[in-house]
Amino acid sequence: DTAKLRLTFLLLSDKAGCSPEMIAAIKNDMIRVISKYMKIDTNNMEIQISKSTARGRGKNPTLYADIPILDLHN
Repeated sequence: DTAKLRLTFLLLSDKAGCSPEMIAAIKNDMIRVISKYMKIDTNNMEIQISKSTARGRGKNPTLYADIPILDLHN
């Protein structure tokens, strides 16, 4: 599992043009912020970065996050 996570961060960082540590920091920050408002399944959370064309500005990295919500905090 650890090797799979490291490889995922390495592939994402290569697509985004930033370090694996930065991708891990982004994921950890997302978890910290979202967890204030809802309970999420961090084990099945997926992050993807792809290149997309944004309104004629060329190809820009785009972050997609699939974060399963288990419960909302009231």
